[in-house]
Amino acid sequence: MIVVRALLFDTFGTVVDWRGGLISRLEEWGKSRGIDTDWPMLVDGWRMAYPPSMQRVRTGEREWAVLDVLQRESLLSLATALGIKELDDAAADEMVRMWHELPPWPDSVAGLHRLRTRYVIAPLSNGHVALLVRMAKAAGLPWDAIFGADVFRHYKPDAETYLGATALLGCQPHEVMLVASHPSDLDAAAKCGLRTCFVSRPLEYGAGRVVEAIPEAGRFDLMVDGLDELATSLGC
Repeated sequence: MIVVRALLFDTFGTVVDWRGGLISRLEEWGKSRGIDTDWPMLVDGWRMAYPPSMQRVRTGEREWAVLDVLQRESLLSLATALGIKELDDAAADEMVRMWHELPPWPDSVAGLHRLRTRYVIAPLSNGHVALLVRMAKAAGLPWDAIFGADVFRHYKPDAETYLGATALLGCQPHEVMLVASHPSDLDAAAKCGLRTCFVSRPLEYGAGRVVEAIPEAGRFDLMVDGLDELATSLGC
């Protein structure tokens, strides 16, 4: 039986639907402003620009910056490539803030409420605290604490994030489980001594699109199809 005291959650893709949420918001937003473009292409490109932008911070190529700043830089570059000429500073800021109000997956809120009855639960995200607080309010996510990258001034998969959150919770690494839909995130957490749970989110990048291969059985401590299933597996 797995015994842990706290659960940390990757957020974008694991708890909230970034792709579906952004496409829906941007289509409505663009229509109201007379801006017409391939919004799914923009969203997919935006997400693919996300890891390289953080990597430049992680390697010291650029100074520390919170995710909003990195997302804004990526957005402006994509908008130019897609020929969106109507994107002034105010419009860019509005689009970046859409990452603060993404919809939860259907099982997320109920599953988190169940898990919270037995465990301390908190996001461990590359988003910053202000973003995650707004997201929790908008989506109804019942966190006990919030750990954004700005708390540690490091982005995952730097060990400082996993070990920093564990220490702030007063736990040893083996007393904490990372819950994520991204095997690379879980592998990094496991190297730091955390327990791991893979959550399958087959629609994260769009139907039929796979960015990270589904992990083989036994690679992580648990493998589930949603947070409700995780709650059941952990006896909540």
